[in-house]
Parts: sequence; C-alpha cells; structure tokens
Amino acid sequence: MKLRTLGRSDLRITPIGVGAWAIGGGKWEFAWGHQDDTQSVAAIHAALDMGVNWIDTAAVYGLGHSEEVVGAAIRGLSNRPYIFTKCSLVWDESGNISHNLQAASIRREAEASLTRMKIDKSISIRFTGRHGKAIRNPHRPALLKRPWENWRNSKRRGRSATLAYRISMRRR
Repeated sequence: MKLRTLGRSDLRITPIGVGAWAIGGGKWEFAWGHQDDTQSVAAIHAALDMGVNWIDTAAVYGLGHSEEVVGAAIRGLSNRPYIFTKCSLVWDESGNISHNLQAASIRREAEASLTRMKIDKSISIRFTGRHGKAIRNPHRPALLKRPWENWRNSKRRGRSATLAYRISMRRR
C-alpha cells in the first residue's frame, strides 16, 4: 500500500487506517452497540495483513474498552502499527463524559491509555473535543499552555512520538 507523510512529521502512513470507535462496544454514551471483541481483533489483523499501518483510537471510546481491544490485537506482533490515541474527554463512575484539559488529568489520561493498551509508547496523543472557543479567546491562552507542555514532556520522556491538536469548531 502506498505511504504518505503525515503532516510535517517523519511518519509514513497508509492513506487509510483502522478506526476503533465502534470497537469500544455498547456501554457508553456514543456507542455503536455491542461488538464482539474476537471479531474486532480479527478485523484489525485483517487490515494489518492488507498493509494498513496505523490504528486510531481514544480513551473515551467504550470508556477505555477500545484501547484494551487495540492492545490485545497488537500484542505479540513483531511489526506493530502506529497507534494514535486522544485525550481530554474523561468520564466519571457513572460513565458521564466531560472535557478536562488540566495538567494532572492529561498526565493521568496518557498513562492510563498506555496501560490499557499494554504498550510503552503511543505514536501520537491528541487533544480532542470542542476547544476552539478556548483558542479563539485571547483572554484564555493559558488554558492550553499547560496541557501542551505536559505533552511535550511526555514526548521528551519517550511516551509519545508526536503531538497534535484537533479542534472541533462545531456549535451546539
């Protein structure tokens, strides 16, 4: 499969990857319904066998379950795909999802994601959610400064290879 350079990084990725949202299963607010984990792992393996070299997941997908399934799928592979995960969406004991860009939360989320997948490093950890308002507001630039510094520190410690920020400008 043809490879393309991802943005300004040195990563060469396939034009299509595995999206692991649905793999999270049916026990969360934005679920696609019950998924069979064995079939999910088989689907990931099939994509990798066809040359796909990256998987997109997030902690919030299935409240951590998607990352666990992705981790199970890549465990033991000699040629592991790139893993892209996200942060800033957190949940409480009842499964209620909210946004959190506080430095301590970002650190906890990154470590929890790596632990769920049983890997020592992800390729990219992205902030996600509706943070465009914070960026457009000139009186709140510090809102993103501390989380971004945490990710830079994560990269320095070898826990993430790249950093990214996705902004959703959608209004509700």
